[in-house]
Amino acid sequence: QVQLAESGGGLVQPGGSLRLSCAASGSIFSIYAMGWYRQGPGIQRELVATMTSGGVTNYADSVKGRFTISRDNAKNTTYLQMNSLKPEDTAVYYCKMVLTTRPRGPNYAYWGQGTQVTVSS
Repeated sequence: QVQLAESGGGLVQPGGSLRLSCAASGSIFSIYAMGWYRQGPGIQRELVATMTSGGVTNYADSVKGRFTISRDNAKNTTYLQMNSLKPEDTAVYYCKMVLTTRPRGPNYAYWGQGTQVTVSS
């Protein structure tokens, strides 16, 4: 059983910063990719940032230059550093990991429970 635990959300003023964390636990053999997605009120869930095991990153245009995704392989953890936050960044943020639980096993996607980020004065 694999679980993802997110933390770091909260209320911040425009222009402020937050750092989200997502730690995976359970029977994990290898993590292929990690990513962050968000879902604002009345909006479909959208990609924020992803990173492969090789370190290749991808960002939504709306967060480029402001958000940075990183990972700590030893801790099975991914981070999302969010700077220069705007009210339109307000959303529930979800982490996702694509991983396998055994050698040569298939990759499956797992999601965290979500953490609320609110940007408001």
